[in-house]
Amino acid sequence: MADTMRAVDIKNGTGPATSLYINSSTPKPKPRTTDAIVKIKCFGLNRMDLLQREGHYPVPPQAPKTLGVEFSGTIESFGSDAESGFKKGDEVFGLAYGGAYAEYIAVSTHMLMHKPEELSWEQAAGVPETWITASQAMYLVGGFTPGKTILWHAGASSVSIAGIQLSRADNATAIYVTASSQEKIDFCVKQLGATAGFNYHTQNWSEEILKATGGKGVDIIIDFIGQNYFQGNLDAAARDGHIVNLGTMSGTKLPAGVDIGAFVRKRLRFEGSSLRSQDENYQGTLRNTLAEHALPKMREGSFKIPIEKVFPWEEVVKAHQLMENNQTKGKIICRID
Repeated sequence: MADTMRAVDIKNGTGPATSLYINSSTPKPKPRTTDAIVKIKCFGLNRMDLLQREGHYPVPPQAPKTLGVEFSGTIESFGSDAESGFKKGDEVFGLAYGGAYAEYIAVSTHMLMHKPEELSWEQAAGVPETWITASQAMYLVGGFTPGKTILWHAGASSVSIAGIQLSRADNATAIYVTASSQEKIDFCVKQLGATAGFNYHTQNWSEEILKATGGKGVDIIIDFIGQNYFQGNLDAAARDGHIVNLGTMSGTKLPAGVDIGAFVRKRLRFEGSSLRSQDENYQGTLRNTLAEHALPKMREGSFKIPIEKVFPWEEVVKAHQLMENNQTKGKIICRID
C-alpha cells in the first residue's frame, strides 16, 4: 500500500486562492486506535478554509495542515478500537478536524455517519459542518424551543440554510433572515420557509425586525458578522434574548459609541461558539443529534441540501474564488475522481 497520496497544499504555507495546488507526495494518514481511514469521494468548502488558507484561523492542535473538515467517501480500514457499527466498504460522510482536501483522511468513527442512499456523494459532503454547526448554535448554545422566534444572519449561507429548515421543522413562531440581495431573500422565504428577510445593503435590518415583531424583537439571533452587527443585534434582540456569535466576518473591534445598555435593560446573553475546537465525544453527541433529527427529513426530501456548484478538485482554486465572491446560495463541493 502506498505511503503517499494526493492532497491540496498551499505554496509557502499561507496565501491567496491561487496558492492552492495538488501535492502528489503528501504522506497518507495512519489511523489512531479509534479512527477509520476513508477514501474520499467529495469534500465541502467552508469559510474557515479561506481563513485557514490565509493564516487567520486558530487550527486545533490535532488537525493536519491539509484543509477541509467535511467529506463523503468509503471506509478503507480501521484502527484497533474503532466504534462498532461500521465496516470496510461502508459509504459514509463525516466531520473532521482537518485533512478533507485529500484522497484519504483519518477520522474518528465517532464523527462518521452512514450515507443514506437517497443522498448523492456531493450532498452528503455538504452536510456535516453546516448542519451540525446550525444545530449546535440553535439548540445547545441558543436554547431554542418550539414557539421561539429566531434571526439567521447571512440567510443564504450554508449554515443558515440548514438553520432555517431546522427552525421551521421545530415550529419556530417566526424565522427572519438578512441577506445581500432580494434574490437571496426570496430563496430563503419561498424555498426554505423563512417568514421574512431584510436586505442589509438597502434596509436597516434591526429596525425592520422591530417593526415585524411589534417592537418585541427576536428571541435568538445567530450571527456570523461580528463588529458591524453588534449594535443591531442588541437593538433587535427581545427581552431575555440570546445572541450566538459564530464568526467575525466584519472584524472584531467595536467602534466608539456602541451602547451596551441592552444587556441589562433586556437581560441579554451574548455567547460565542465554535465547533472545530470541541473534543470528539462532544462532536459525536452532535452527530447523533443530527442523525436523529435531520437525516430522516433528508431521506424523505423535506430538508433541502442546496449545492451551488461542484468542481473537480483540480479546480480548487476556482472553488475558493467563488466562495470569496459571497454570491452563493448553497454548498460549494469538490469531487475527487
